[in-house]
Order: sequence, then structure tokens, then C-alpha cells
Amino acid sequence: MTEQAAETVVEGEALNRAGVQKLVQQGGTVRLVACTLDEVDLSSLDLSGWVFERCSLKKTNLSSCWLEGVQFSGCRGAFASFMAAKLTEAVIRSCDFNNATFNGATLSEARIIGCKLTGADFTRATSTGTTFEEVVLSAAHLVGFGFRKQVLVRVDLSMADLAKCDFRDAVFEESSLRDANLTDAKFQGADLRGADLGGLRLSDAARFKGATISRQQAGALLSELGLRVQ
Repeated sequence: MTEQAAETVVEGEALNRAGVQKLVQQGGTVRLVACTLDEVDLSSLDLSGWVFERCSLKKTNLSSCWLEGVQFSGCRGAFASFMAAKLTEAVIRSCDFNNATFNGATLSEARIIGCKLTGADFTRATSTGTTFEEVVLSAAHLVGFGFRKQVLVRVDLSMADLAKCDFRDAVFEESSLRDANLTDAKFQGADLRGADLGGLRLSDAARFKGATISRQQAGALLSELGLRVQ
């Protein structure tokens, strides 16, 4: 463990709750590099501003933690819990948080880039200003999530539960909505020309009222009626 300019760096250690609490009490910025925190209960701790690099967080309990401005880079945390955590302005980059729960978390102004979040649960998460880029959210639970005016670049939402999501004025670029649940989702003003709409039924078309789709996408919808668009 070394200290440099008020930053405490811990590398390659297996930490428990007591060890993390000791770092919290020291104050200042903390950077954990290649540390293991699997299944550790860190609930309700204030870890705001901390940096996690290549850490293992499998089933780690971060419920109700203060994680404002935190940075996760290259971490693996299948089934980790961020339930009700405060992740305002957090940056999550190149992480694998498959099946993690962000239920009730505050994600305002958070940036999620190049991550795998298959099956993750974002139910009741606060999403104002949250951005996703090159993220796998296949089979994720995002009921009521706000994507309004976002540019979604290579975001995989296939088979996700997107009921009541707000996609108004959003732009899809190389992204997927294939086989997603779009019940009561809003798409007015959205540009869906860069979205994979595979599995969409003609009965779902009304959900895209006010959105822009391509001729090819329109043809796929009409093909259900045996019509051909030329």
C-alpha cells in the first residue's frame, strides 16, 4: 500500500468490509487495483470518488452505498448489488456486471461505456442524463427507464424489458431492439433507422407512432401482410 498526493493505492489485495472501512476512515482518494472483493458486504459505505481498476466484485453488496463520481474500469462483478446506491456522475467503463442489480439506484449523469450488463436489473433506477455507449443490455430489466434525446451507439437491448421506457427524440446507431418488450414505450421523434427491429410484429407498429424508420424496416413490417415494398 502506498500513498501519493493524498491518494491511497491498494493493489492485488483481497479486502473485507473491515479493510475497506479502514480506508474510508483514512480519508482522501482511494484507488483499488486488481483487488478482490467477492461477496463482501460493503452496504451503506461512502466510497464516493473511489477508483476501482480490474477488481473482482462478484456478488459484492454495494447496496445503499454513496458512489458519487466513482470510476469502475475493467472490473468483473456478476450478480453484484448496487440496489439504491448513489452513482451520480459515475463512470463505468469496460466492465462485466452481468445480472447485477441497480434496482432503485441513482444513475443521474452516469456514463456506461463498453460494458456487459446482460440480465441486469435497472427497475426504478433514476436515469436523468445517464448515457450508454457500446453496452450489452440483452435481457436486462429497464422498465420505465429514460433514454429521451440520447444517442444510443451500439447498444444491444435485445430481449430486454423496455415497458414504459421513454425513447422520445432518441437516435439509434447500430443498436438492437430485437425481441424486446416495448409495451407502452414512447418513441415520438425517435430515429430508429439504425436499430435492429427484428421480431417486431405489425401489431407493435403503433408503438412507433411519430418515429422515423427506414424503407427496409417498413417492408419487414408489411411483409406480415404478404405485401412487398419496392
